[in-house]
Amino acid sequence: MKDSTATNDPKSSLRELFLAGIAAVDPERLLLANVKRIEGQIHVCDQVYNLNAYTNIIVMGAGKASGQMAAALESVLGERISKGLVIVKHGHASPSQFITIREAGHPVPDAAAFSATRELLHLVEGVSPTDLVIGLWSGGGSSLLADGPGGVPDEAMVGLNALLVSSGAGIDEINAVRKHLSGIKGGQLARKVYPATMVNLLLSDVPGDSPAVIASGPTCPDPSGFVDAWEVVHKYKLASAIYPDLLRVLAAGVAGQLPETPKPGDPVFDRVSNHIIGSNRIALKAIAAAAGKAGLLVVKDDLDLHGDTVAMAEAIVPEAKRLQTDPSVRKPCCWIMGGETTLRVGGPGRGGRNQHMALVMAKLLAGTSGITVLSAGSDGTDGPTDAAGAVADGRTFPDAHAKGIDGEAAIGDFDAYHFFSNAGGHIITGPTRTNVMDIVIILVE
Repeated sequence: MKDSTATNDPKSSLRELFLAGIAAVDPERLLLANVKRIEGQIHVCDQVYNLNAYTNIIVMGAGKASGQMAAALESVLGERISKGLVIVKHGHASPSQFITIREAGHPVPDAAAFSATRELLHLVEGVSPTDLVIGLWSGGGSSLLADGPGGVPDEAMVGLNALLVSSGAGIDEINAVRKHLSGIKGGQLARKVYPATMVNLLLSDVPGDSPAVIASGPTCPDPSGFVDAWEVVHKYKLASAIYPDLLRVLAAGVAGQLPETPKPGDPVFDRVSNHIIGSNRIALKAIAAAAGKAGLLVVKDDLDLHGDTVAMAEAIVPEAKRLQTDPSVRKPCCWIMGGETTLRVGGPGRGGRNQHMALVMAKLLAGTSGITVLSAGSDGTDGPTDAAGAVADGRTFPDAHAKGIDGEAAIGDFDAYHFFSNAGGHIITGPTRTNVMDIVIILVE
């Protein structure tokens, strides 16, 4: 966007703003800004490591952005890397020379995820105090780090993850369950890496940017317990649907018959550091800067996107209409939001929380002029689709109806993907190889 005349095509303007945000959280750019090799030292954020003090440098990681991060780290350390492996979502691999890239299933793990996780753990068998382990973690790591309790078939964990991601549970609730049915999540990787030194670089895809939540916190103290996991399973009525042995494991943990995940103060974290190098806030600031250059008044940019998807859409549209009629607010203006909502899927259709939000907002805007909305995921894939999200305005619903496309039915069937495929409005970026939650932009003229 070069100036405010770009609002003559509001949908294109919003797409450009979204892409400006994505460019700002490019994993390669973020890693190179935070990791530098100076003579015989590697500077990681505010810490310095003497490369000559380490026998081996081992790289490991998981998440949609970990492939790009690995490629960038190779450009810094090169052949000084002894060995490495990161696990990315199918289609998110990057070229590499010293670090192996494995592709696996997300948001539901597949056989490749379980195999790659076993390979990942093999990297750190027998590590010593003279080894340096560098972890690269981002959103998506929770399902890509796939394991389960001994004796439980992989298919049982796949089924559990599928139930969790469609249950309506929040990410912290989902991760509480995942951590307590895993031997790697919830700080348990730190146990396996000890006594080596471990430094971790993270791209946050969670509200609050807590390292304990990103990728289910494999290198962080776990604030949740077996009781929390047990309560989530029953709160969302999953107990009768999950594999019986998984429920028995949680019950044993609640009864104190199994060891808890490591908590703050555990000595396994004494040689572990965690650094957030990318977040939704960075993307929002870039969008706000691009909007300002385009002549748009930015009325607000904040991490306000949370809670139920439909409820969020129903709160956004009235506020957008209020801004439009407020004479004290200069037009054109935009409202930028970041975060992540929760969509409880109740129909047979195809889509994701961003497409569903855009569709609900399209319904609420029907017949309104001068308001355009975009909702999209920063990773470029919304739910199990090839769309990042969608853009809509007051003409979206009535124009679709004129073409014989039933928007009401699409909402009821949770079939936003096919609605926007037929009606137009999809945001298609391909895999962005980053992941910092979702972005909503409202343009008001």
